[in-house]
Amino acid sequence: MGISVGVDVGGTFTDLFMMDTDKLTFHTAKVPTTVDNRSQGFLQGLDELGVQPAAIDWLIHGTTAGTNAVLERKGARCGLITTKGFRDVLEIGRRTRPYAYGLSGNFRPLIDREFRLEVPERIDSHGNVVIALDEQAVRATTRRLLDMGAEAIVVIFLHSYANDKHEARAAQIVRDLWPNEHVVASHEIIREMREFERSSTVAIHASIGPVVSRYISDVASELKKSGFKNELLVMQANGGMMASSLVARHAVQTVMSGPAAGVLAASAIAKRAGIDNVVTGDMGGTSFDVAIVANGEPIISAEKELAYAVPIRIPMIDIHTVGAGGGSIARLDKAGMIRVGPESAASFPGPIGFGRGGTEPTITDANFLLGRLNPRAITGSSKEAPLDKIATTFESRIGHILGMDACRTAAAILEVANAELAGAIRLVLIEKGHDPRDFALMPFGGAGPLHAVSIARDLNIPRVLVPRYPGLNSALGCVLADVRHDFVQGVNEALGGLDRASIQKILTDQERAGRDLLAREKVSVVRVDVSHEFDLLFRGQSHALRVPMRGSRFDPQELEAEFVKQYLARYDLSLPEMHPMLTNVRTTVVGVREGIDFGIFKPKQGRLQDAIKGSRDVYFDGAWRSAVTYDRDKLPEGATIKGPAIIEQQDSTFVLDPGATAQVDDIGNLLVHIHG
Repeated sequence: MGISVGVDVGGTFTDLFMMDTDKLTFHTAKVPTTVDNRSQGFLQGLDELGVQPAAIDWLIHGTTAGTNAVLERKGARCGLITTKGFRDVLEIGRRTRPYAYGLSGNFRPLIDREFRLEVPERIDSHGNVVIALDEQAVRATTRRLLDMGAEAIVVIFLHSYANDKHEARAAQIVRDLWPNEHVVASHEIIREMREFERSSTVAIHASIGPVVSRYISDVASELKKSGFKNELLVMQANGGMMASSLVARHAVQTVMSGPAAGVLAASAIAKRAGIDNVVTGDMGGTSFDVAIVANGEPIISAEKELAYAVPIRIPMIDIHTVGAGGGSIARLDKAGMIRVGPESAASFPGPIGFGRGGTEPTITDANFLLGRLNPRAITGSSKEAPLDKIATTFESRIGHILGMDACRTAAAILEVANAELAGAIRLVLIEKGHDPRDFALMPFGGAGPLHAVSIARDLNIPRVLVPRYPGLNSALGCVLADVRHDFVQGVNEALGGLDRASIQKILTDQERAGRDLLAREKVSVVRVDVSHEFDLLFRGQSHALRVPMRGSRFDPQELEAEFVKQYLARYDLSLPEMHPMLTNVRTTVVGVREGIDFGIFKPKQGRLQDAIKGSRDVYFDGAWRSAVTYDRDKLPEGATIKGPAIIEQQDSTFVLDPGATAQVDDIGNLLVHIHG
């Protein structure tokens, strides 16, 4: 593998992890994200690593640029051409509402109504042409959208998953007139039924395509100027990666790619530590991301709602996000209750403690004030945290209204934040039918380990596994990623009446397309793994079960038997009178890269006493207690630490609460047992 570098650009910090497999060494870096020009922080981080771009063999980038563009509605101005009578599918959606009670709330679709235009055409759900495509109308509509200033354009016709003839022809007409490459037809992104989810997914792709491809192109260009000779690789939401040259055509796959990389690393670390089931808590500066690793593998979802009424339907690691990160701002609501987030101080100006001009009380500031964070050692800053200013702000903004001093106010803010974080984990575990007591909690992100023990106690999770570099876990995940491409084709036919040859052809075509992409990417892999899955349900139902294909050929009888078996196991119900329907055919093609040896993280020999840095007072459960502080880089294998203690490292700080015990394993992880 030579020299591999993973880069995760978050909302607050840009994290980098470099591994040299020839010399069996690694280096890390963490620099503030340059929000106005993220590529600048990217290159600054490479300088911090002390590696010349020309020497890098693999450079893999995880990004939240696409996700943020969707959430903040800062994507490109898009036009949409659709079947006459269906311009409002994106806005009508599922007719849900943003709040459970009352009629308040609003929704802004990704593509404004005046940019959603219609043309005469119609194909039915079986793929039959009902109304021929009006090509002149397509040309006129395209010119109109150009005149309106659209930067990208979407073509999405009814039932194009069943027959893409009209959509493909319309897309070709548009491309002949359009001045850039940002033209997409829905069947090129997703070939499934469900018009709203399909429309939303393609609208996401179109709106972020220009943003993400422009950003990745800028980074690749700057890298080339600096001497980087290979192609930049980009993380995908499914936990794999792709070449940067494919990003414009597959932009939607970059959504949530940074958090996905972190879960990928968590899965590999937990497996190496001998723990099959973990729930991850990735807490950065702006958000808290929760995912489940069950039986050693991350759970992959086919659909996620990025925001209210903005579903995305692609294979992706199942991650649930709440707006509570280290930079989340604390405030009082109209009822006088403490609330935390979703507004964030971000990287600039950041929390008050960072000394960059921040004035709002944040979770990070509460951790400074309560002694959990060292005010004299702040990543990305040479200044000390102004504790007096933090205390004054907490009292003036929140404390005096509630009749509490600054420390009690800070403790209350952390309690509210921890309750919200624990609630997010509880919801995800129980929703999937899991018992928290069967899992270990793996915190990562710069802020995750600060809150992990408190969260685990709230949830009755018995163990916490803190990875060696929690603040750089997503960057490490980029280094670990394989190359992956997913394909789906809607069928929606009765399983018993299917033509075996036609389904086998779909499988063969999907596999060929995946291998062709791998060949285009020119990424060195040790092998190619191909797997096929089928979405099945009983006629009249709306929720499908995914069943893997056994063997190398499609066998409907064998597939039906496996589906009935899984249905019985899931719902404890047998429906012999019902007919199974095959809704989708799926293929995953993975180019497996050479793995890494986690033994590279093996702790240095030494004594526990050599890792002690000193002690300081830390606020726990309403009282100040003396906590020993440790340098994590000097912790020896097998060392046992009893709380209260603070374990510090360059990328993160771990708070070991009273009553908990941590032990260092053979690759530097901290395995924490919660005793009460």
